[in-house]
Amino acid sequence: MFHRICPPWLPGALIALAACSAGAQPLAPVSAPPVSTLKQAFDAAWLRQPEARSLPLQEEAALARRHSADRWTAEPPAIELSGKTDQIDRNTGSREYQAGIALPLWLPGERAAAGALADAELQATRHRQQAAQLRTAAAVRDAYWTWQAAHAGVGLEQARLANARQLAVDVARRVRAGELARADQHQAEGAVASAEAALAEAHSTLVAARSSLRALTGQPVATPTDDVPPIEPEPTLPTDVSALEETHPLLSEWQARTERARRALALAAVQTRANPELNLATTRERGAYGENWTHTVTVGLRLPFGDDARNRARIADASAEAVEAEVQLAVEHDRLLAELDTARHRAETARLQLEAAERRARLAAESRAFFDKAFRLGEADLPTRLRIELEASEAERQLARSRIQLAAARSALRQAIGLLPE
Repeated sequence: MFHRICPPWLPGALIALAACSAGAQPLAPVSAPPVSTLKQAFDAAWLRQPEARSLPLQEEAALARRHSADRWTAEPPAIELSGKTDQIDRNTGSREYQAGIALPLWLPGERAAAGALADAELQATRHRQQAAQLRTAAAVRDAYWTWQAAHAGVGLEQARLANARQLAVDVARRVRAGELARADQHQAEGAVASAEAALAEAHSTLVAARSSLRALTGQPVATPTDDVPPIEPEPTLPTDVSALEETHPLLSEWQARTERARRALALAAVQTRANPELNLATTRERGAYGENWTHTVTVGLRLPFGDDARNRARIADASAEAVEAEVQLAVEHDRLLAELDTARHRAETARLQLEAAERRARLAAESRAFFDKAFRLGEADLPTRLRIELEASEAERQLARSRIQLAAARSALRQAIGLLPE
C-alpha cells in the first residue's frame, strides 16, 4: 500500500491556484492608520455608527415620499381589463370587451398635508444625523481625554521612578562611604518600590483607556508625541440663550420631531376615509353573430365610507406623538441650559487651576534643585529630601492633570454649545 506525502505548502498553493482560476484577487490585510487627534478619532468613530449608514437611506425614503406627494393621484393608476363571452354554453356570438383605468383621488387637503409631512420628515432626518454626530462626539471626547490623561500619568510616573532610582544610587554611594545609615538606604529603596507600583498602575489605566478609545474608533491609537495635548479652539459663547435653540443639533432634532408630529396630526385629520376612485372605461360589445359592434363609455366614481374608529385611533396616535415631542423638547432645552452653565464654570475653574498649578510646579522645581544640592553637600537629611521630591512629583502631576482638565473642559464647553471636534 502506497501513501502519498503531501508537502505542507501544497494546500495553501492549491487554494491560491483555485482563487486565481476563479478570477478572485488575493486578499491582503488592510491596516487602518492609527488615530492621534480628537478630530481623527471622531471621524473614525462616526463611520462606525449605525446612523452614518442608515440615515442616508432614511433621507432617500423621505425624498421618495415627497415625490409621491407631488403626484396628481393619491396612488398610482390601475388598469382594468375584462371580457365576457357565451362561447362555453350557448355560443350565439355574444361578446363584450371592456378596458378601463382607475384613478385614486386625493381627499380635500390631503395632498398639501402629505407634502408638508414629507418635508417635515426630510428635515427631521437631516437634524437627526446632526444630533447623532454630536452624541458620538460626546462619547469620543470623554474617551479621548481619559486616554490623554492616562498617557500623561504614565509619563509622570516614569519620571518619578527615574528620580527615585537616581536618589537611591546617591544614597547607596553615601552609605558605602559611611555618610548615611542603612536605614536611609531602605527609605530610598522603598521610594523606588513605591514609584514602580505607581508606574504599573498607570500603565494599567493607560491600557484600559486606549482600549476604550479603540473600541469607539475601530482603529489603533497612536502614542502622543507632545507633552501638552492639543486644545480645541475656544468657542464663542452665545450672548442670547434663544439663539442656542436654533443652532444646537439636539434641540433642532426635537424641534423637527415636534414639527413632524404636528404635520402627521394634520394629515390624519383630513384622512377621514379611504381615497375615492375615478373610473373611466370603454366597452365594445355585440349581442350575437352578425350584429354590429357597439361602443360605450363608462364614467364612475367610487366613494368609500368613513371608518370613525380607525380615524380616531390615527388622530390619537399623532396627538400623543406631538405631545411627547413637545414635552421632550422642553426637557432637553432645560437640560442643555444647565449643561452649558456647568461647562462654562468648569472651563473657568480649569483655567484658574492651571495657573495655580503652573506656579506650584515652578516653585517645587526650584525647591527640588535647592534641596538636591543641599543633600549632596550633606546640609539636608534624607527624609527632607524625600519629602521635597514627593512634593515636586505631586506638583508636576497636578500640572499635567490641570492641562488635561483644561483641554477636556474646553472640549466639554464646545460639546454643550453643540460644536463638533476640530
